[in-house]
Amino acid sequence: MADLSVSINGIGFRNPVMTASGTFGYGEEYTDFIDIGRLGGFVTKAISVKPRKGNPYPRMAETPYGMLNAIGLQNKGLDYFIHNIYPRIKDFDTRIIANVAESTTEGYVEVARALNALDRVDALELNISCPNVKEGGLAFGTSCPMSAAVTRAVKEVYDKPLWVKLSPNVTDIVDIARGVEDAGADGLCVINTLVGMAIHAGTRRPVLSTITGGLSGPAIKPVALRMVWQVYQAVDIPIIGIGGIRNGTDAVEFMLAGASAVQVGTMNFIDPTIALQVAEGIDAYCDQHGFARASELTGALILD
Repeated sequence: MADLSVSINGIGFRNPVMTASGTFGYGEEYTDFIDIGRLGGFVTKAISVKPRKGNPYPRMAETPYGMLNAIGLQNKGLDYFIHNIYPRIKDFDTRIIANVAESTTEGYVEVARALNALDRVDALELNISCPNVKEGGLAFGTSCPMSAAVTRAVKEVYDKPLWVKLSPNVTDIVDIARGVEDAGADGLCVINTLVGMAIHAGTRRPVLSTITGGLSGPAIKPVALRMVWQVYQAVDIPIIGIGGIRNGTDAVEFMLAGASAVQVGTMNFIDPTIALQVAEGIDAYCDQHGFARASELTGALILD
């Protein structure tokens, strides 16, 4: 068996497989199905300062090789997480990454400052695909200056690793990646969902209440893979690859393109054991291809 452990920002992970935010709840929802301790880590649902009800229904739609969602970052807020969720998950024997989503820089900073005091939160994942209400609803992650500014502000109050989750809905993701790296990001999560739309031909109406939503699943994998590879050429900080991973081979491809670890998202809804299967698949690949350690896969793409 290969050594599956990886180190990211000085934090050791049992293996390079995590579960993505919004697809795995707070981890406790899956304890009846898997041993959480066998995961490299998991990323919590989004945490905002105040509770969010999310968008009206319908807010999910199945698409060919994927799904659309417009959940709207529904959660019970920062205080509820600290006083109710955290005590129940802090003893899980795996890495816990908290996803932070807000609509102002001040909101991001408030959540980050509070989570900084929680020993068992190992890192923050900054969701910059959120609309900035002070900039007319433009998403933080679609602007180099805004993405850098919010990263810099959060880094000032957060002592542990800060990972920035990049939006693919930009002209050049490399510019954003370089900007947040320069602003102090310790890692990059590549990518968030692509903007998509579904229409019901019979009613001539959009399927989602919000008209558009975030497309995820196997359909986006080629785009995500390309963006991981592009970003890997441009930055010196670790990358966590996300986008349509279904098995160990998919995960290996992301690592060959430059990812130090991966997150499994949409497939959790289909098979709650999928992340463990992905880790087993990476192990099998390493054995078959002579890699003693999974970390050797990162950036091992052969181009000639």
